[in-house]
Amino acid sequence: MGKKVGVSQEEKNLSYYKFFERPMAEIPEEKLAILINGQGDKKAGVPFEKRNLYLAGNDEEYCQNGYGIHDDGTGYVCNTTYMPGVTGDMLDWWFPWHSVGSDLRYKIWDPEDHCFARADRPDYVCDPEVPMREKTWGVNHYIMEDIGPGFEFLKLCFKSPADFGYDSSILGSKACESLVCAIGESSCACAMTHKWYPYKDGVMFCSRFWIGFKLENGIIKKALPEGFKIPEIAAKSLFAHNIKEFSNLAAILLEVYAQNKDNF
Repeated sequence: MGKKVGVSQEEKNLSYYKFFERPMAEIPEEKLAILINGQGDKKAGVPFEKRNLYLAGNDEEYCQNGYGIHDDGTGYVCNTTYMPGVTGDMLDWWFPWHSVGSDLRYKIWDPEDHCFARADRPDYVCDPEVPMREKTWGVNHYIMEDIGPGFEFLKLCFKSPADFGYDSSILGSKACESLVCAIGESSCACAMTHKWYPYKDGVMFCSRFWIGFKLENGIIKKALPEGFKIPEIAAKSLFAHNIKEFSNLAAILLEVYAQNKDNF
């Protein structure tokens, strides 16, 4: 296990500091095997222009867990996480909740790699009139975290599903109860979506990243010069971070929500 990030005395006095103190959840062996050896089936990620296939659950021919580089030079990361006991309402709450209040909220998600995540519109996020699942829409999160090469500042520009190019009629379906989607701005531009739907006694949480895409004049487009390829280590590092942070979130969210759902 790595070294945990620093916390202040004020953070130590918060009720949810206990989640920071716990050992991080173990990553499933099958995902560690993919990280080390690559995915056995060598399936490519769903292309960005076909992202509605993923949203509708019709992307079985594409990668579900793994990472790699497409022929056009863009990268992909895919991760599917079963979260026992977790509900869709908990996840709708989690994404806005960790972006306001104490930095500790982001740190408990991944105590070794997360420093802070701060919404640029806390008034909107905390407004009780805004539906929970819409509290990320049009909000930017300013973040400090380590996705592999070291701690880096990044900006996640969250969008409504329609602004991300999704078919809004798929929302609330069997394959997509809800989601969050964003364009990341950092040393490596990236588009991202996390969706979830009921599965067994919890939810199935499905992450997709398209590395090498940016937002330009309201349109999400490829950001790479012709002939350039994203280094595979960038996709591998993001996969390593994703399987780590969501394994841990699956382990703590039920308790965090039960104890803090009314503490927005």
